Amino acid sequence: MSAGNRFSLTGRTAVVTGGSRGLGRAIAQAMADAGADLILVGRDEAGLAQATAEIGTAASYVVGDVGTAEGAKVMCESILALGRPIGILVNNVGGRRLDVPTEDFPLAEWRQLLDLNLTSALVCCQMLGTPMLERKGGAIVNITSIAGPIAIRGIRGRHYEAAKAGLTALTKSLAADWADRGVRVNAIAPGVFETEPNKRWFREKPEFRTGFLDHIPMGRLGDPAELGPAAVFLASDAASYITGTTLVVDGGYTLW
Repeated sequence: MSAGNRFSLTGRTAVVTGGSRGLGRAIAQAMADAGADLILVGRDEAGLAQATAEIGTAASYVVGDVGTAEGAKVMCESILALGRPIGILVNNVGGRRLDVPTEDFPLAEWRQLLDLNLTSALVCCQMLGTPMLERKGGAIVNITSIAGPIAIRGIRGRHYEAAKAGLTALTKSLAADWADRGVRVNAIAPGVFETEPNKRWFREKPEFRTGFLDHIPMGRLGDPAELGPAAVFLASDAASYITGTTLVVDGGYTLW
């Protein structure tokens, strides 16, 4: 097989959570471009319908709230009921929801946000990864963050750092457990990208955008389209000897 062909995802079905917008949408588009059939997951049916229409016949969707353990379970059951072998899982759902000092962080909200950023990914790995193990083949890509290994300056509410560090550790642990059973588990740690939530945040706090730009050696924020090819690589046969790694895509933010 040629080097170029090893990046092909033709004949594989990929599930992308949070796949209707932002980084998830960019990942879904890149995987469709590489030949994969897509199942997009999200809460907003209108957004999912628009995304699948734009991607074309290679895409379908399942409406579900993956931000809770129970919601993730229900979503996975819906996907399994389709009877399609899932060859690729991208756990993309997550986010930083509260900017509250850690010493004041309400425990109930802490648990909810850990579920959003970590527990939901575990449930999806369990339920959609088990059939991969039975078939002895599959690839899982967890979207973590540069906030896993470092604390982002000027932002409070460290639920996000804690959960993303946990997701990085879960990635390594599953990779170790499943490596000899044909399932690879890797992660991508994005830096700061020009997503719609970030654009809204920067409009409210323009000093944060300036602070990020000053800290990024490449001098710019990432375009979501720049993340998709990294996910294609880790999901494809081009990365057939890679498992348990976290690929950092941050314009050099973590170099300092």
